[in-house]
Amino acid sequence: MSTIQLTDDDVGKTVVTSTGDEIGIVSGYRYGTAYVDPDPGLKTALLTKLGWEDTDADDGYPLQTDAVDTITEDQIRLSSDL
Repeated sequence: MSTIQLTDDDVGKTVVTSTGDEIGIVSGYRYGTAYVDPDPGLKTALLTKLGWEDTDADDGYPLQTDAVDTITEDQIRLSSDL
């Protein structure tokens, strides 16, 4: 099993759920962490599962690698267990 590695090359990629619903865009990368600017209509339940409900999102929400299933050229797909 390979380990997911997010990099600054992921900035600008669309972040989608396992079913393909768009949840946001990778807006930045700092100190080994990618940050997501979420879609304003994102449901509270998904925000909570991602741990984003209590974070100040001025610079985006941190995307944990354990939430990521795959990374392609233009998108990051989240795990189906979210």
